Amino acid sequence: MTVDRRTVLRSTARLAALTATGALIAACDDSASETSHGPASYAAPGQPPHLNTAGPAATGLPAAPSRTPTAPATAGATAAPPLAVNTPDEVVNGPRDRREVALTFHGQGDPALATALLAAAEKHGARLTVLAVGSWLDQQPQMARRILDGGHELGNHTQNHLDISTMTAAQAQAEITQCAERLQKLTGSIGRWFRPSAAQYATPMVREQAKLVGYQHCLSYDVDPRDYTDPGADVLQRRLLKAVSGGSVVALHMGHRGTVEALPGILDGLAKLGLSAVTASQLCA
Repeated sequence: MTVDRRTVLRSTARLAALTATGALIAACDDSASETSHGPASYAAPGQPPHLNTAGPAATGLPAAPSRTPTAPATAGATAAPPLAVNTPDEVVNGPRDRREVALTFHGQGDPALATALLAAAEKHGARLTVLAVGSWLDQQPQMARRILDGGHELGNHTQNHLDISTMTAAQAQAEITQCAERLQKLTGSIGRWFRPSAAQYATPMVREQAKLVGYQHCLSYDVDPRDYTDPGADVLQRRLLKAVSGGSVVALHMGHRGTVEALPGILDGLAKLGLSAVTASQLCA
């Protein structure tokens, strides 16, 4: 049977169109399959809405940051040094042979008090580590750059400062992730350190969730002068200077006037002991 040339051309064209359509459908199916293997919904029954981590559509939150942390942002300061190879997963104190201490601060409270505290530290040549609460950064976004531009260090202290040790793994990761997102947006980095909220030490579960977000090290402390009880500047100075030694990591709070008033005396007292205040990264370098 003789086949007309135009018939052959029309058949070839139809076949090519069908092939292209099939390839496109296959590509869409592959993409859908890949998406279906993304993070599952972590929302637990009865979980508070602000801790729901079912994803952007359920929470209104942006996607989680990369699990590989960006190098610590240090605009206005010397780049954070690399940590010593033997730095533990959770740092309680630095090397005891160092004539240095790390003054670490819960980042929250009146921005005027926080700014006054930073200025007092800078006047004495001290460098601080601030573990910021994400909800505070939402209210006071300018403080992120103010901290870094003063040569200090900025880290993560969860989004809402709730008791992270009592949460599910998904809830804990949500708290860490949300604060990390704020830090990334404001500074270009999630920071190096994570400190658990309402706890001195991170549980194994919390450390695991912090690593998933990008924090290889949690930051605890070995000196707690309980400045949050507002004991007065003189009492606070005595408590801290009596307990501190080389390599100490001290826990303090920004939102307390007594802490601001005590800081110059604390720094003078440290100098008399032959100690200087550096960032946690400098202490552990």
